[in-house]
Amino acid sequence: MAKKLYFGSNLKMYKTVAQTVSYLQKLEANTNDISKEEIQLFIIPSYTTLESACKAIDHNNIMLGAQNMCWEDEGQFTGEISPVMLKEVGVDLVMIGHSERRHVFMENDYDENKKVLASLRHGFTTLLCIGETMQEKEYGISKEILRQQLIIGLHDVQDSDLSKVWVAYEPVWSIGVNGIPASADYAQEMHVVIKECLEELFPGQSSQIPVLYGGSVNPTNASELIVQPAIDGLFTGRAAWDADKFDALIRQAMEAYKSA
Repeated sequence: MAKKLYFGSNLKMYKTVAQTVSYLQKLEANTNDISKEEIQLFIIPSYTTLESACKAIDHNNIMLGAQNMCWEDEGQFTGEISPVMLKEVGVDLVMIGHSERRHVFMENDYDENKKVLASLRHGFTTLLCIGETMQEKEYGISKEILRQQLIIGLHDVQDSDLSKVWVAYEPVWSIGVNGIPASADYAQEMHVVIKECLEELFPGQSSQIPVLYGGSVNPTNASELIVQPAIDGLFTGRAAWDADKFDALIRQAMEAYKSA
């Protein structure tokens, strides 16, 4: 039986409320004919768009996520958003540990672990992002870095919560305007490391956790990436921010996967 494929995007600090709603409704309409047994779509817009976004579409068609979350339910945390607040607006998913949170806002693995546990406690699908920097890659410690981020980030996660855990591998050097896409072979190699580590952490249960590749995914490399055995989906950046182009990329990748 073919595995379900995951396709999603983080809109970062782009798109107004109106632009986000328009984008989501267009993407939902474009992909409406694709069986949701075959794919899981998800979009992670900015905080200010979430309430309108959650009301604009059917969450069975597209899951909606938040880009970050505080680990506490309430308190003296000026500028933070709690899981209770996200629950209230109808969010399905929370992204934890995006490289920009780690490297721009200086969050560490222990911070991400607190957020992962809080997210799971509130019943959100929890997307933990991991990835090595170019310097770490050059020093030959990519695998160790990924293992550390997983072991700490998923510390104390229970087997009963694994159906809500997703992992996205995003090499820091491949993200953003000047990102260098990882080769399909390199992405596959790192995904194998991730899957082996997940099996060590959750013996016999780790197959529940999809592992997505993100980092300069585009129409040129999407098909080559999605056919790699250890890659379960594509976490697409700016190539997904136009609904028609994202729809085309999804269909192209699905066709490549089915033909492989």
